[in-house]
Amino acid sequence: MSTEPKKSLLELAQECVSRSPVIILGSGASAAYGIPGMPQLKAHLEKVACPGTAKPEEATKWAEFQSKLTTTDLETALDEVRLPETLTALVVESTWDYLAPFDHQVFERAIVDHYLFPLTKLFLHLFNSTRTDIHVVTPNYDRIAEYAADAGKLIHYTGFNYGHIRARANSGKPRIHVGNTPSRTVNVWKVHGSFDWFRDSDGVVFGLPVSASRPPNVLPVIVTPGIEKYRLTHDEPFHSIKSEADKALQNADAYLCIGYGFNDTHLQTTLVERCRSKDVPLVLLTKTISATAKAFLRSGKCGKYLAIEESPGGCRIYSAEFPTGEEIAGSPTWQLGELLKLVIS
Repeated sequence: MSTEPKKSLLELAQECVSRSPVIILGSGASAAYGIPGMPQLKAHLEKVACPGTAKPEEATKWAEFQSKLTTTDLETALDEVRLPETLTALVVESTWDYLAPFDHQVFERAIVDHYLFPLTKLFLHLFNSTRTDIHVVTPNYDRIAEYAADAGKLIHYTGFNYGHIRARANSGKPRIHVGNTPSRTVNVWKVHGSFDWFRDSDGVVFGLPVSASRPPNVLPVIVTPGIEKYRLTHDEPFHSIKSEADKALQNADAYLCIGYGFNDTHLQTTLVERCRSKDVPLVLLTKTISATAKAFLRSGKCGKYLAIEESPGGCRIYSAEFPTGEEIAGSPTWQLGELLKLVIS
């Protein structure tokens, strides 16, 4: 590979895209569309009142949790203060009520702007071949990947059947055909749930249409940070979704990570194992590379990588050739849309 930074960037980015990578979307991919992240959610939960129907011991526990939030991050607070089931449900519902309307705003923008998502351009480019499936793996609850597929007139699949009240696809993946040809499908494996997944009083999980308000009498199926995350992800639908995500990651010929901080052990193990092969390139695009991501990339466990973050004059890249980083002046190629201008003719 070239030792000139800009040429090195182009070569590795082109190689990654040419291998039809598994796409990993982190919170930074959502932030680009105005969807708040964990710091904003933490600030919101600090202001959520304990229900008047709560028992005295529950009110005490909620006060302890909110006090903890003032001194630490959300995940640590949920780890250290073990909330009872009723208050865990309050965290889930409050998380949905705060974040889902932002997702709905993106949906409304996508209705009138089919060029809103660079992901759409990437999906269509990757399907400019004989392949019929793309895999997206994400811990995000939002539906950015689904909207991007819709904008490109592509089918998306998240583990549920099609329709308004969508049952889980327990008998195998449904495949839509046009004539005798299987439709090109973007598989979105949402390992921590989705804003459109709900569980009824009988424990049955199903999907519903896009909405700005939470349907009554059902509980959102999303996994919030904290110790409960590790227990809940062994239940359905998370177990099956995680299994499909693992298959995609294990079989990947390349990884394209967008706004991903490498802070999720659910995805990390498989990614690290696969990246130990020097033939599997990994490209990371993000506004600011997290300390965890830098430690992972510098550990030597990833033989071929390119990480691009924002810098005042354009971007800064990191790779095996440039482990301490090199500035590249010009366009902000840490953004997917800008990178695609270079990679896709």
